[in-house]
Amino acid sequence: MAQPLLVSAAALFNEQGQVLIAKRPLGSDQGGLWEFPGGKLAPYETGLQALRREIQEELGVEIQGARPLIKIHYTYPDKTVLLDVWRVQQFSGEPWGKEGQAIRWVSVRELSQFEFPAANRAIIRAVQLPEDYMITGDFADQSEALLRLQAALERGVRLVQLRAHHLDAEAYRQLAQSALEACKKAGASLMLNADPALLDQVDAAGIHLTGARLMAARKRPVPVGKWLGASCHDAASLQQAERVGADLVTLSPVQATASHPGQAALGWQNFQNLVNGALMPVYALGGLGPEDKNRVFGLGAQGVAGISRYW
Repeated sequence: MAQPLLVSAAALFNEQGQVLIAKRPLGSDQGGLWEFPGGKLAPYETGLQALRREIQEELGVEIQGARPLIKIHYTYPDKTVLLDVWRVQQFSGEPWGKEGQAIRWVSVRELSQFEFPAANRAIIRAVQLPEDYMITGDFADQSEALLRLQAALERGVRLVQLRAHHLDAEAYRQLAQSALEACKKAGASLMLNADPALLDQVDAAGIHLTGARLMAARKRPVPVGKWLGASCHDAASLQQAERVGADLVTLSPVQATASHPGQAALGWQNFQNLVNGALMPVYALGGLGPEDKNRVFGLGAQGVAGISRYW
Protein backbone atom coordinates (compact mmCIF):
# COMPACT_ATOMS: atom_id res chain seq x y z
CA MET A 1 0.00 0.00 0.00
CA ALA A 2 1.32 3.45 -0.94
CA GLN A 3 2.32 5.77 1.86
CA PRO A 4 -0.19 8.56 2.52
CA LEU A 5 0.52 12.08 1.34
CA LEU A 6 1.41 14.06 4.46
CA VAL A 7 -0.19 17.49 4.62
CA SER A 8 -0.18 20.09 7.39
CA ALA A 9 -2.99 22.64 7.56
CA ALA A 10 -3.98 25.56 9.76
CA ALA A 11 -7.25 26.68 11.26
CA LEU A 12 -6.08 30.29 11.62
CA PHE A 13 -8.28 32.43 13.89
CA ASN A 14 -8.40 36.21 14.24
CA GLU A 15 -9.42 38.23 17.31
CA GLN A 16 -13.07 38.22 16.17
CA GLY A 17 -13.17 34.40 16.22
CA GLN A 18 -13.26 34.14 12.42
CA VAL A 19 -11.26 31.47 10.62
CA LEU A 20 -9.23 31.96 7.43
CA ILE A 21 -9.98 29.90 4.33
CA ALA A 22 -8.26 29.97 0.94
CA LYS A 23 -9.44 29.02 -2.55
CA ARG A 24 -7.49 26.43 -4.51
CA PRO A 25 -6.32 27.59 -7.99
CA LEU A 26 -8.57 26.38 -10.80
CA GLY A 27 -5.79 24.41 -12.51
CA SER A 28 -4.78 22.51 -9.37
CA ASP A 29 -6.06 19.25 -7.89
CA GLN A 30 -9.62 19.96 -6.66
CA GLY A 31 -9.25 23.47 -8.01
CA GLY A 32 -11.94 25.99 -7.18
CA LEU A 33 -12.68 24.43 -3.79
CA TRP A 34 -11.96 26.17 -0.52
CA GLU A 35 -9.46 24.80 1.99
CA PHE A 36 -7.66 25.49 5.22
CA PRO A 37 -4.22 26.83 4.19
CA GLY A 38 -1.15 24.64 4.43
CA GLY A 39 0.79 22.19 2.32
CA LYS A 40 2.85 19.03 1.99
CA LEU A 41 5.56 18.13 4.46
CA ALA A 42 9.12 18.23 3.14
CA PRO A 43 11.43 15.31 4.08
CA TYR A 44 12.24 15.24 7.80
CA GLU A 45 9.79 18.03 8.66
CA THR A 46 7.32 17.74 11.52
CA GLY A 47 3.76 18.87 10.98
CA LEU A 48 4.31 22.12 12.84
CA GLN A 49 7.58 22.85 11.06
CA ALA A 50 5.89 22.37 7.70
CA LEU A 51 2.98 24.53 8.78
CA ARG A 52 5.20 27.44 9.84
CA ARG A 53 6.99 27.32 6.47
CA GLU A 54 3.84 26.92 4.37
CA ILE A 55 1.89 29.67 6.13
CA GLN A 56 4.77 32.10 5.72
CA GLU A 57 5.11 31.19 2.03
CA GLU A 58 1.37 31.30 1.30
CA LEU A 59 0.10 34.06 3.59
CA GLY A 60 3.12 36.07 4.72
CA VAL A 61 2.50 35.60 8.44
CA GLU A 62 4.58 34.03 11.22
CA ILE A 63 2.93 31.49 13.51
CA GLN A 64 3.67 32.29 17.14
CA GLY A 65 1.40 29.84 18.92
CA ALA A 66 -0.45 26.70 17.78
CA ARG A 67 -1.85 23.49 19.17
CA PRO A 68 -2.93 20.22 17.53
CA LEU A 69 -6.58 20.24 16.42
CA ILE A 70 -7.23 17.00 14.54
CA LYS A 71 -5.52 14.41 12.33
CA ILE A 72 -7.51 12.88 9.50
CA HIS A 73 -6.66 9.90 7.30
CA TYR A 74 -8.74 10.11 4.14
CA THR A 75 -8.70 7.92 1.03
CA TYR A 76 -9.61 9.44 -2.32
CA PRO A 77 -9.92 7.24 -5.46
CA ASP A 78 -6.35 8.11 -6.48
CA LYS A 79 -4.53 8.72 -3.17
CA THR A 80 -4.61 8.67 0.60
CA VAL A 81 -3.85 11.80 2.59
CA LEU A 82 -2.98 12.35 6.24
CA LEU A 83 -4.07 15.83 7.26
CA ASP A 84 -2.30 17.17 10.35
CA VAL A 85 -4.41 20.18 11.34
CA TRP A 86 -3.38 22.82 13.90
CA ARG A 87 -5.39 25.53 15.62
CA VAL A 88 -3.51 28.84 15.31
CA GLN A 89 -4.61 31.86 17.32
CA GLN A 90 -1.28 33.63 17.74
CA PHE A 91 0.48 34.96 14.66
CA SER A 92 2.17 38.13 13.46
CA GLY A 93 1.48 39.95 10.22
CA GLU A 94 -1.61 40.42 8.08
CA PRO A 95 -2.48 37.42 5.88
CA TRP A 96 -2.63 37.97 2.13
CA GLY A 97 -2.64 35.62 -0.87
CA LYS A 98 1.05 35.63 -1.78
CA GLU A 99 0.47 32.99 -4.48
CA GLY A 100 -2.49 34.84 -6.01
CA GLN A 101 -5.07 32.75 -4.18
CA ALA A 102 -8.30 34.22 -2.84
CA ILE A 103 -8.54 34.22 0.94
CA ARG A 104 -11.42 35.08 3.25
CA TRP A 105 -12.13 35.43 6.96
CA VAL A 106 -15.44 33.72 7.80
CA SER A 107 -17.34 32.85 10.95
CA VAL A 108 -17.30 29.17 11.90
CA ARG A 109 -21.06 29.01 11.29
CA GLU A 110 -20.53 30.17 7.69
CA LEU A 111 -18.16 27.33 6.81
CA SER A 112 -21.02 25.09 5.70
CA GLN A 113 -21.80 27.61 2.93
CA PHE A 114 -18.47 26.91 1.16
CA GLU A 115 -17.45 23.86 -0.87
CA PHE A 116 -14.41 22.03 0.52
CA PRO A 117 -12.62 18.79 -0.45
CA ALA A 118 -14.27 15.74 1.12
CA ALA A 119 -11.43 15.20 3.58
CA ASN A 120 -12.18 18.58 5.16
CA ARG A 121 -15.59 17.62 6.57
CA ALA A 122 -14.16 16.50 9.91
CA ILE A 123 -11.89 19.56 10.05
CA ILE A 124 -14.89 21.85 9.69
CA ARG A 125 -16.61 20.07 12.57
CA ALA A 126 -13.46 20.34 14.71
CA VAL A 127 -13.27 24.07 14.00
CA GLN A 128 -16.93 24.55 14.89
CA LEU A 129 -16.91 22.52 18.10
CA PRO A 130 -15.69 23.82 21.48
CA GLU A 131 -13.04 22.22 23.69
CA ASP A 132 -15.44 21.24 26.48
CA TYR A 133 -18.52 19.02 26.25
CA MET A 134 -20.67 18.99 29.38
CA ILE A 135 -22.96 16.05 30.06
CA THR A 136 -25.73 16.68 32.57
CA GLY A 137 -25.66 14.64 35.76
CA ASP A 138 -28.05 13.94 38.60
CA PHE A 139 -30.72 16.42 39.64
CA ALA A 140 -33.77 16.30 41.90
CA ASP A 141 -36.19 18.13 39.64
CA GLN A 142 -36.39 20.37 36.59
CA SER A 143 -35.73 23.54 38.59
CA GLU A 144 -32.45 22.17 39.95
CA ALA A 145 -31.43 20.97 36.49
CA LEU A 146 -31.99 24.40 34.96
CA LEU A 147 -30.13 26.14 37.80
CA ARG A 148 -27.14 23.84 37.33
CA LEU A 149 -27.28 24.34 33.56
CA GLN A 150 -27.41 28.12 33.91
CA ALA A 151 -24.40 28.08 36.24
CA ALA A 152 -22.43 26.00 33.74
CA LEU A 153 -23.36 28.32 30.88
CA GLU A 154 -22.20 31.29 32.93
CA ARG A 155 -18.86 29.50 33.45
CA GLY A 156 -18.45 29.36 29.67
CA VAL A 157 -19.74 25.89 28.71
CA ARG A 158 -20.88 26.03 25.08
CA LEU A 159 -21.76 22.41 24.26
CA VAL A 160 -24.24 20.53 26.43
CA GLN A 161 -25.58 16.99 26.27
CA LEU A 162 -28.91 16.66 28.07
CA ARG A 163 -28.67 13.18 29.60
CA ALA A 164 -31.59 12.25 31.85
CA HIS A 165 -32.47 8.59 31.37
CA HIS A 166 -34.60 8.56 34.54
CA LEU A 167 -37.20 10.89 32.99
CA ASP A 168 -40.15 9.69 30.94
CA ALA A 169 -40.49 10.96 27.38
CA GLU A 170 -42.79 13.90 28.19
CA ALA A 171 -40.79 15.11 31.18
CA TYR A 172 -37.61 14.91 29.10
CA ARG A 173 -39.25 16.89 26.28
CA GLN A 174 -40.32 19.65 28.65
CA LEU A 175 -36.86 19.87 30.22
CA ALA A 176 -35.21 19.81 26.80
CA GLN A 177 -37.30 22.75 25.60
CA SER A 178 -36.39 24.83 28.67
CA ALA A 179 -32.73 23.82 28.39
CA LEU A 180 -32.73 24.80 24.71
CA GLU A 181 -34.00 28.27 25.52
CA ALA A 182 -31.24 28.73 28.13
CA CYS A 183 -28.56 27.47 25.74
CA LYS A 184 -29.72 29.75 22.92
CA LYS A 185 -29.53 32.80 25.18
CA ALA A 186 -25.94 31.88 26.08
CA GLY A 187 -24.90 31.09 22.51
CA ALA A 188 -24.43 27.41 23.40
CA SER A 189 -25.42 24.25 21.52
CA LEU A 190 -27.67 21.57 23.03
CA MET A 191 -27.41 17.88 22.14
CA LEU A 192 -30.34 15.63 23.08
CA ASN A 193 -29.57 12.17 24.45
CA ALA A 194 -32.91 10.80 23.30
CA ASP A 195 -34.81 9.30 20.39
CA PRO A 196 -33.74 11.23 17.25
CA ALA A 197 -37.43 11.81 16.45
CA LEU A 198 -37.53 14.32 19.31
CA LEU A 199 -35.78 16.83 17.04
CA ASP A 200 -39.16 17.27 15.34
CA GLN A 201 -40.44 18.80 18.59
CA VAL A 202 -37.31 20.35 20.13
CA ASP A 203 -35.09 22.21 17.66
CA ALA A 204 -31.79 21.40 19.37
CA ALA A 205 -28.37 21.35 17.69
CA GLY A 206 -28.46 17.60 17.35
CA ILE A 207 -28.72 14.14 18.87
CA HIS A 208 -26.18 12.18 20.90
CA LEU A 209 -26.69 8.44 20.47
CA THR A 210 -26.16 6.03 23.34
CA GLY A 211 -23.94 3.07 22.58
CA ALA A 212 -27.02 0.87 22.07
CA ARG A 213 -28.72 3.33 19.69
CA LEU A 214 -25.46 3.75 17.78
CA MET A 215 -24.95 0.04 17.18
CA ALA A 216 -28.61 -0.42 16.17
CA ALA A 217 -28.52 2.42 13.61
CA ARG A 218 -28.48 1.49 9.93
CA LYS A 219 -28.16 5.02 8.55
CA ARG A 220 -27.70 8.57 9.76
CA PRO A 221 -30.76 9.22 11.94
CA VAL A 222 -30.70 13.03 11.89
CA PRO A 223 -31.13 15.41 8.94
CA VAL A 224 -28.44 17.48 7.28
CA GLY A 225 -27.87 20.62 9.30
CA LYS A 226 -28.11 18.82 12.64
CA TRP A 227 -25.17 17.36 14.54
CA LEU A 228 -24.90 13.67 15.28
CA GLY A 229 -22.90 12.59 18.32
CA ALA A 230 -22.33 9.09 19.64
CA SER A 231 -20.92 7.28 22.67
CA CYS A 232 -18.01 5.04 21.69
CA HIS A 233 -15.85 2.66 23.71
CA ASP A 234 -13.78 0.71 21.19
CA ALA A 235 -12.73 0.43 17.55
CA ALA A 236 -15.97 -1.29 16.51
CA SER A 237 -18.16 1.52 17.83
CA LEU A 238 -15.92 4.16 16.22
CA GLN A 239 -16.27 2.37 12.89
CA GLN A 240 -20.04 2.27 13.32
CA ALA A 241 -20.05 5.97 14.14
CA GLU A 242 -18.20 6.58 10.88
CA ARG A 243 -20.69 4.44 8.93
CA VAL A 244 -23.70 6.42 10.16
CA GLY A 245 -21.99 9.78 9.60
CA ALA A 246 -21.38 10.93 13.17
CA ASP A 247 -20.03 14.47 13.49
CA LEU A 248 -18.49 13.95 16.94
CA VAL A 249 -18.05 11.17 19.47
CA THR A 250 -17.14 10.65 23.09
CA LEU A 251 -14.60 7.91 23.75
CA SER A 252 -14.65 6.38 27.21
CA PRO A 253 -13.67 5.56 29.83
CA VAL A 254 -10.16 6.96 29.50
CA GLN A 255 -9.65 6.50 33.24
CA ALA A 256 -11.60 4.63 35.91
CA THR A 257 -14.69 6.46 37.14
CA ALA A 258 -16.94 6.18 40.17
CA SER A 259 -20.03 6.22 37.94
CA HIS A 260 -18.89 3.02 36.14
CA PRO A 261 -16.92 1.12 38.81
CA GLY A 262 -16.77 -2.20 36.98
CA GLN A 263 -15.74 -0.90 33.55
CA ALA A 264 -12.09 -1.23 32.58
CA ALA A 265 -10.37 2.00 31.60
CA LEU A 266 -8.87 2.44 28.14
CA GLY A 267 -5.73 4.13 29.40
CA TRP A 268 -3.91 6.88 27.52
CA GLN A 269 -2.10 4.64 25.00
CA ASN A 270 -5.24 2.82 23.87
CA PHE A 271 -7.10 6.10 23.77
CA GLN A 272 -4.47 7.61 21.44
CA ASN A 273 -4.48 4.55 19.19
CA LEU A 274 -8.24 4.77 18.79
CA VAL A 275 -8.20 8.52 18.19
CA ASN A 276 -5.60 8.04 15.44
CA GLY A 277 -8.06 5.88 13.52
CA ALA A 278 -11.09 8.12 13.99
CA LEU A 279 -12.51 10.21 11.15
CA MET A 280 -14.39 12.68 13.32
CA PRO A 281 -13.65 14.88 16.37
CA VAL A 282 -13.26 12.81 19.56
CA TYR A 283 -13.93 13.97 23.12
CA ALA A 284 -12.10 12.16 25.91
CA LEU A 285 -14.52 11.04 28.63
CA GLY A 286 -14.02 9.30 31.95
CA GLY A 287 -12.21 10.57 35.03
CA LEU A 288 -11.09 13.76 33.31
CA GLY A 289 -11.59 17.50 33.69
CA PRO A 290 -10.60 20.80 32.06
CA GLU A 291 -7.07 20.48 33.45
CA ASP A 292 -6.52 17.46 31.17
CA LYS A 293 -7.20 19.32 27.94
CA ASN A 294 -3.59 19.99 26.96
CA ARG A 295 -2.76 16.29 27.24
CA VAL A 296 -5.88 15.40 25.26
CA PHE A 297 -5.01 17.94 22.54
CA GLY A 298 -1.57 16.40 22.23
CA LEU A 299 -3.15 13.01 21.55
CA GLY A 300 -5.21 14.42 18.69
CA ALA A 301 -8.59 14.69 20.42
CA GLN A 302 -11.06 17.57 20.28
CA GLY A 303 -11.24 18.14 24.02
CA VAL A 304 -12.73 16.80 27.23
CA ALA A 305 -16.28 15.65 27.96
CA GLY A 306 -17.48 15.17 31.49
CA ILE A 307 -20.24 15.10 34.03
CA SER A 308 -18.96 15.64 37.56
CA ARG A 309 -16.26 18.19 36.75
CA TYR A 310 -18.68 20.36 34.79
CA TRP A 311 -22.13 19.68 36.26
